Amino acid sequence: MADAVLYEVSDGLATITLNRPEAMNALNVEAKVALREAVRSAADDAAVRAVLLTAAGDRAFCVGQDLKEHIGLLVEDRETGSRQTMNTVREHYNPIVRTLAEAAKPVVAAVNGVAAGAGFGFALAADYRIVADTAAFNTSFAGVALTADSGISWTLPRVIGPGRAADLLLFPRSISAQEAYGLGIANRLVPAGELRAEAEKVARALAEGPTVAYAALKEAVAYGLTHSLEETLEKEDELQTRAGSSEDHAIAVQAFVNKEKPKYLGR
Repeated sequence: MADAVLYEVSDGLATITLNRPEAMNALNVEAKVALREAVRSAADDAAVRAVLLTAAGDRAFCVGQDLKEHIGLLVEDRETGSRQTMNTVREHYNPIVRTLAEAAKPVVAAVNGVAAGAGFGFALAADYRIVADTAAFNTSFAGVALTADSGISWTLPRVIGPGRAADLLLFPRSISAQEAYGLGIANRLVPAGELRAEAEKVARALAEGPTVAYAALKEAVAYGLTHSLEETLEKEDELQTRAGSSEDHAIAVQAFVNKEKPKYLGR
């Protein structure tokens, strides 16, 4: 049996690939555990300066929970009086999304096909989404009598606004790649055949960039969304001091003076 998630590090870029194409990369327990551990490894590894999250096959990025497995687990819960099945949000989805969103390095999602439910949530947790023109998005949750998870109730309103988010959550439907681009869900739209090459190009450029500055930018944007202007200005001061003390800032300034392209160290 092939690994449910593939993990590879090369020249500062960690590539995480959901690898159940025959099941449209649906999330069974094995896949959820493997993905959680992969994103943690990428976040914790100082040698990793950017992360590329993608999926095998051309039909789906990830259609969310593996409902075939889920049905069997629900039956077991009813028979035993347990509620272990729904612990997956706390044990798997929450750590995955939190790690992607809070990693001190940029995360790129290459969305090659359908991203539904938690798959949509994982894509939204990335900092930058490159989307194949054949891809589609669907919140899905209300369609199976569930509420939002995988961070979507936090990320989606911030990306497209609360009104549009309510529409997509209450009335789940397939959103084309073109509509997703118009809504701001997709940062970049590319032909399906060019997705992997374009995503790797972008992710590798980020892996070669000023990692400390990127981490500070992620932190600043997240902080500013939930704090006052005055608090955000203070946070910017703190983060700019951190970035300004980095080796990469010194390298960038010297390269500018010398009219050269900076070669960042990621520290």
